[in-house]
Amino acid sequence: MRRLRLIPDGTHFRFMWMRRINFPVSVALAILSVVIFIGIGPQYGIDFRGGTLLELKPTSETTTLASIRSTLEGLELGDVQVQEVSDLTSGTNILVRIQQQEGGDEAQQEALVKVREALGDTVDFRRIEVVGPRVSGELAYNGAMALLLAMVGILIYIWFRFEWQFAVGAIICTAHDVLMTLGFFTVLQLEFNLSSIAALLTIVGYSLNDTVVVYDRIRENLRKFKKMPLTELIDRSINETLARTVTTSLTTILALVALLIFGGSVIRSFVASMIFGIVIGTYSSIFIAAPLLIFFKIRPAPSSDEGSETAEPAEA
Repeated sequence: MRRLRLIPDGTHFRFMWMRRINFPVSVALAILSVVIFIGIGPQYGIDFRGGTLLELKPTSETTTLASIRSTLEGLELGDVQVQEVSDLTSGTNILVRIQQQEGGDEAQQEALVKVREALGDTVDFRRIEVVGPRVSGELAYNGAMALLLAMVGILIYIWFRFEWQFAVGAIICTAHDVLMTLGFFTVLQLEFNLSSIAALLTIVGYSLNDTVVVYDRIRENLRKFKKMPLTELIDRSINETLARTVTTSLTTILALVALLIFGGSVIRSFVASMIFGIVIGTYSSIFIAAPLLIFFKIRPAPSSDEGSETAEPAEA
């Protein structure tokens, strides 16, 4: 039986000639992501801002988005956001965000009681989340520390597993993926909450896995082909791992697309960021991580990119 192959064996794509184009573009996009994340900011969820999040299901056709908004605005609870969300599993629901109330947790609970009394039986309360200011600050701090410690752990591991050039390259590549994902959150104004931190940590692990696979093959070929020009050797290594990289990424994305369609609004921002992170992680392991080894001069290239001779394997 003939096996299905997304990438044929023995490909000879020349990835490294593109580094003079895609590398500056990637750096510029990463810097732009930082600028818009700091300047504009994502749509922070209740986890980081504090406040009350309600997911409501209207019990009658007369209960509309406008009527709920009008009722809540009359309660004088400050900034109240009301939006309609829908998915294939639970149908159309209404998401209500109420800003953090002055007076701490007790004031938050009082606001929730007011909302319940005002809406009464016109809606079914599907989900209620209340986060106080102190808790939201702790969650934001712990989330940032989790990302930082993950990056430090990666640096230490790769440094012991490979040479320092590989370690620094893996960290830069991973940081690129995290920054691009933060920009993705900001541009699309996806809700940024604790599940988003989990998505970023998952993307870090996935990107690192792809990068280590490529780096490991490069290291093997550095020992095997001692006279081969570095750009040619890196192209050869990427082509040898290309089928594995593309197949793994595509099968993971297919599973995530199913979650995006059928998983509901609660995990939509998480799944969307995961899909983007896997795509950008696959890209960076080929077009960012590998060219960095040339920049760090992991081994001086004996000739230019063009017209290099095919090197023979080193003798054992």
